[in-house]
Amino acid sequence: MLLTVKHTTRYVFAQGISHGLQRLRLQPKSTHGQQVLDWSMDLENAWPEAHYEDQHHNHVDLVSIGDGVPEVVVTCEGTVRTIDNNGVIGPHSGHMPLWYFLRPTKLTLPGANVEKLVASIDADRADPLGFLHGLCGAIGEAVEYVTGATGVRTTAEEALLAGQGVCQDHAHIFISAGRLMDIPMRYVSGYLRIDGQVEQDAGHAWAEAHVPGLGWVGFDVSNAICPDERYIRVATGCDYAEAAPVTGIAMGAGETSLDVHLSVEEKLVGCQQQQSSANGGQQQNQGG
Repeated sequence: MLLTVKHTTRYVFAQGISHGLQRLRLQPKSTHGQQVLDWSMDLENAWPEAHYEDQHHNHVDLVSIGDGVPEVVVTCEGTVRTIDNNGVIGPHSGHMPLWYFLRPTKLTLPGANVEKLVASIDADRADPLGFLHGLCGAIGEAVEYVTGATGVRTTAEEALLAGQGVCQDHAHIFISAGRLMDIPMRYVSGYLRIDGQVEQDAGHAWAEAHVPGLGWVGFDVSNAICPDERYIRVATGCDYAEAAPVTGIAMGAGETSLDVHLSVEEKLVGCQQQQSSANGGQQQNQGG
């Protein structure tokens, strides 16, 4: 599938800042299941300082914000070719050892609620893949997808207790529970082409588990599926904090408002366009 993305993030500061520095994880890389054909980033009122690969092999752009800037606009757009690998990414690679993905983080630290959830899964613990599919379904039943119910600092325990959350919370609960079973887990941020919808309010998030014999396998709890060709992986980490699209500081900014405009769509050509018009979309998905 050929997917086109345009992602604009606008920060408006209540007062002119004195200094700002931001890490941007907004550029996908060619990897298992996807090939980046073109990608560009345009900065307004921000200046590139460096770019590098972090410990998870994410592409990171470091940008600075000058004195008195009232707003910053970051626009990314590009084209990515994807294929359906049934969620399988494959063998582990990178700088970090697998045991690193077993360690709890502040956002994924398991407590009584996650422990109770794990105990309730009716699946053979000797079959990691079967257990993970069961866990995926159990989280979907326990935590209703409700936009705005949680924030970026909400922990897995808090979202599970509330019974509401978004894709970030589903991923954190899944990761927390998997690590309790000694399964290496990681968080994924990226994009999802939602059937019948081009414009979106935010990117998407899901999780990956390392399964013996398969390697890393993706699970999207919010949509109860393993990622297919509609998904673009951008960044990975132990939780949201390590894979967030934008992190940083802005000194003296006061209140900051954020506006995101995102479009993800399939690029069709020739007879493919005619076939798409005839078939139409059948599946609804949740992004954000």
